[in-house]
Parts: sequence; structure tokens; C-alpha cells
Amino acid sequence: MTRRSSALLTPLAMAEADRLTIAAGTPGAVLMHRAGVAIADVVARATPLGTRIVVLCGPGNNGGDGYVAAKVLRERGFGVTVAASAPPRAQAGDAVAAAEAWGRAAVPLADWAAVRPGVVVDALYGAGLSRAITGVEAEVITAVNASGCRVVAADIASGVDGATGAVRGVAMMARETVTFFRRKPGHLLMPGRLHGGTVRVADIGIRPAVLDRLAIRDFANDPALWGDAFPLPRADGHKYHRGHAVVVSGGLARTGAARLAARGALRAGAGLVTLASPPEALAVNASHLTAIMLERMDGPSGLAASLADRRRNAVCLGPALGTGEATRALVAEALASGAATVIDADGLTAFAADPAALFAGIRAWPDRPVVLTPHAGEFVRLFGADPGLAKPDAARRAAALAGAAVILKGPDTVVAMPDGTVSIAANAPPWLATAGSGDVLAGIVTGLLAQGMAPFAAASAAVWLHGEAGQAAGLGLIAEDLPEVLPRVLGMLAGRLAEARDAVVDPADDD
Repeated sequence: MTRRSSALLTPLAMAEADRLTIAAGTPGAVLMHRAGVAIADVVARATPLGTRIVVLCGPGNNGGDGYVAAKVLRERGFGVTVAASAPPRAQAGDAVAAAEAWGRAAVPLADWAAVRPGVVVDALYGAGLSRAITGVEAEVITAVNASGCRVVAADIASGVDGATGAVRGVAMMARETVTFFRRKPGHLLMPGRLHGGTVRVADIGIRPAVLDRLAIRDFANDPALWGDAFPLPRADGHKYHRGHAVVVSGGLARTGAARLAARGALRAGAGLVTLASPPEALAVNASHLTAIMLERMDGPSGLAASLADRRRNAVCLGPALGTGEATRALVAEALASGAATVIDADGLTAFAADPAALFAGIRAWPDRPVVLTPHAGEFVRLFGADPGLAKPDAARRAAALAGAAVILKGPDTVVAMPDGTVSIAANAPPWLATAGSGDVLAGIVTGLLAQGMAPFAAASAAVWLHGEAGQAAGLGLIAEDLPEVLPRVLGMLAGRLAEARDAVVDPADDD
């Protein structure tokens, strides 16, 4: 498996990939032609002959792709009209040539609906859009969205910022998107993800080796990114090879969240899991546990004693733990223990009044793997709000500030590292947003850390598994369902990893 396939290209990185490819001898007109053919292929695949097609062309290279697609579709027997508000800009030389090759006058953009199209190709603006769409273009996009036409977007739905997923003014609602070489962050980030429909990546002849010259920091969260590091059980292994995770329980009336996390850790593959329980909660925890072990924990000193056994190599604390000084003291002991540490929920909120104390505690032990798992509210309490930052950049800034991996949760969960590397997930179903779901996620992260995964890989894999478990459980899931469907998801993942590891490497991926 190769993380090259998971790379996401910002508009600037994609422009550089184009430039390097052109400098290596592939003319820009050839790249544009291949892009236009790829768009035409997707349109033609599900469009009966006789269907009217309108191609909306902007003034730049995205419009050039549209002119090529229009010509190819016309040559295949479709009735095609091009609508544009202006001819291609002179500096977009390849687009000018593509418009000339189309060979017909474009109708005014506002008249796009005159031919009563069944399909609209959106080639107005690509991923590099840097301004809000207004005026006649905004009116046309709004009208297309209301029309019921099948919309196929070139590169990205017009109006979506390819770097951030933000909608700039108004954005097209595409049923399908054809992008080139690699996806862009805006295809995965909200709200842009809602506008792209099914995203197809077309090969236009850019070599994968170009990625090595682009300093890629953004990746799609999928098994190609972290699969080589995923711990599958060995035939000669036993439970002690797979680590011993400790999950810290809350008090008598606040025990369920920790049990959800503990079960998540066990299902994720940790060889042993111990629930460290305050004395007053021992009985209630004991009544619910079987495979998970139970241990009395008398405050911070009790946790320190538990983690003094170095075989206990990962600890999760925070779910329903309380937000006072006692929790801050438990976090300090966990960080000092040497165990990989996952801090979730109350473990984060406990430091809302003094985030610097948490960050200093993490940095005091620079060799400790630490993962923070805030939802949006907890994130703002710890790191503040900067509306000018896109989600990946906000998570990057937070990870650098804390000196830890940060999982910024949501429908487009981002995992960020202090060095700026991020993964973006797009597989979480909406019904995963339910009480206790985040506790299970924290447990899955802990279970993977216990098995020796590095923080970025463990956090990214856990987020992906969590999303897949939500898909498998289906509508109506409750948090207790997630650990129970993990074996099915893990079995599927193991099959995929085995196939990938046995596959013959394509030499084209390495040149």
C-alpha cells in the first residue's frame, strides 16, 4: 500500500504538479484534452443519446476543460450547447485554443436553460476559486440547483474552495465530480463535500512521483495511508504481544462512558484492558464487566501505581471523569507514567481555564505518545476560535501548540500532528453523532496505541474504523453497537490489507 494514493492536493499543490509535468515535456494542452475527455466519459456513461447537454464554461482553464468536453460529446453524437459569460482570458492560452477548437459561439450564460437540458456540465470555476461568486453566475448556479438537471462538475463544484471546502457565495450542487490526478481537501471537508456528489479521480498523465516534490501534508483518511502499520494478530502471538490498555472510570453515577471506551479498546485488538475504578464505583462496574478486568484506583496515586507496571502501555482518561482538580491530577499522572495517553472529554474540559498547563504537561514528556480528542466545543475551549482558519489549519495549529496529535471530531474529522501532517475522514455517517460515540472512538485509539501504532497512524485508523463501524451498524445505532460491529469491520479491513500486501507493485507508481 502507498500513501501516495491518499494524498490530497491543495490548489497551489495541484498547480505545481501541472507545472512540473509540463516542464517534463507534457504540454498543457495535452493535460487539458485528457481532462476534457475524462469529463465527457462520465457524462456519456449515463446519458442517453438525444439528451440535451449544456456546458457552462468559465474564463479560465476549468472552462477550457469544459470546451474540450463539449467538443468530444458533440463528436459522440450528443446535442451540446456551450454557455459562457465571457470568452477565455488571454492568459489562459490552452483554454483559448480549446474554445477555438469547439468552433461555435457560446450562448450567454444567463440563457443556459433555453435548450431545456437534461445534463449540465459545470466548468465555471475549479478548485482555485478565491472570491465569492456573485451576479449572473450566482443566479445561474442557483437556477441550475433548482432545475433538477443532472450536474457533472469539472474538478470541483463551482463555488467551493478546493483548499478549505468553504462555499464562496453560492455553490453548485453536483451529482458527480470529475477531478484530476488527486482529490482536493475541499472534496472531503464540509460543506464542500455536500456539493460534489460522487467524486471520480481521472488519470490525465501526471506521474505519481511528482508528489514527492510537493511536500504534501494533507491526506485522505483511508487504509492506504496507515494500513502498512496496522497491527494484525500474528500466528505466534499472544495477548501480551498486543498491549495492555487502562481506561479510567468516573464516579458512581458516571461509569458508562469509561466502559464504552474500554470495550472499544478491547475490540480494537488490545490484548488486555483494565478499567481503573474509584472505590465507590467498583460494584457498579463489576456488574457490567466480563472480558474487561477491573481494578481499584484510589485517586492519582492509585493511577500512578497501576501504570507503574510498564506492560500497561496505554491509558485513556476523560470520559465522564469530571472537570475539576482531581481530573487534572489524574492527567498529570498519566502523562508522567510513560504510557501512551489518550485525553478525551472531561480530561480536556478540566483544563479549559488553563490550557497552557495541559500543554506544558504534555511537553514535559516529549517522548510520550499523546492524542487529544476534542469535539468542536472542547476544541474552542482549549485552543480558541479563529474563523479565518480552515479546519485542517486550525487542527495543525492546535497540534503544534499542544505538542500532541489532535483529533478534531465532526462529520469531516481531521487528525493533525505537530509537524503539520493531517488526515481528513469522509466515511462517518450522520447517525454516528450520538451520545457515547466519542467515548468508543477514544477507546479504539487507545487500543491501537497499546498495540504499538504511532499516534498519527493510530488516530487516523481509529477514526476510519469508527466511521466504518457506524456505517455497518446503520441508522438507529447507539454507542453500544459500535464495539459489537468492529469485528465485522476489522475482518473486512484485514482482507483488504492482505490483498494489498500480496499485490504486485505497479512500476508506474514509483517512477
